[in-house]
Amino acid sequence: MHMNVAPYLLTEDRAEYERVLDDALSTAHARPDLAGVGTRLTAGQLRSMALNATALITTAAAGEYDHFVKVREQSRLAVATRIPAPQDGSGAGIVAIVTVMVPVLAGSAAFIFLLVGALLHAIAPTVVFGATLLTAGLVFGAVAAAGLLCAAAGLLRTALRNSPTATVTAGPPATTPDDELSRAREAWRLALLERGVLPFLRDALAAAHRDDEPTP
Repeated sequence: MHMNVAPYLLTEDRAEYERVLDDALSTAHARPDLAGVGTRLTAGQLRSMALNATALITTAAAGEYDHFVKVREQSRLAVATRIPAPQDGSGAGIVAIVTVMVPVLAGSAAFIFLLVGALLHAIAPTVVFGATLLTAGLVFGAVAAAGLLCAAAGLLRTALRNSPTATVTAGPPATTPDDELSRAREAWRLALLERGVLPFLRDALAAAHRDDEPTP
C-alpha cells in the first residue's frame, strides 16, 4: 500500500503518528461524532485512508510539530555536549598501579628483612649483617606506611571529587530538557489528534454517509 508522507514529518515520527491515529480509532465508540465507525466505514478502512492522507492530516499540527522537532534537537545537542570526550588514561593508570604496588612490595620486603634480621640477630648477635637487615626492614616498613597514607589520601580525594554536591534552591525546581521535550511531544500529539486526525475521520464518515443516501 502506498503511503504519502508529509514533507516535514520525519521517519522517526511516523510511528507516533500511527499511535495517535490508532488511539482515536480505538476510542471511537466513546465519541458521538465518530458513531459511524464500524457501520459506514470500518476502523481498518478509516486507518488506511488516514495513512494515505498523512501529509494532509499532519499539516494541521505543523506549528506544534516544528516546535517539537526543534526541542528534540536541542535536547540531543545538550546530551552530546555533556558526554566527556575520551581521554588517554595511561598516565593515570600507571600512577594508580604504582600507588597500589609500592605499599605491597615495601611491606613484603620489610617483613622479610625484619624476619631474617631477627633470626640472624637471635642466632648470632655479633653478626653485623643481622642488624643491617633489621635496619633495612625498618626502612621498608616506613616506605610501606608512607605508601598506604598516599593511597588513602588518593582514595579520599577521588571520593570527594565524585560525591554529588547538595544544593538547596528556593522555589520550584528548574525545568529539565526532558520535561520540555515531553511537553512539546504531548502538545504535538494533542494538536494532531484534535485538529488533524479527528476532523479527517469525521469528514470521511460524513462523506460515506452522503454516498449511502438514496438518490431522489
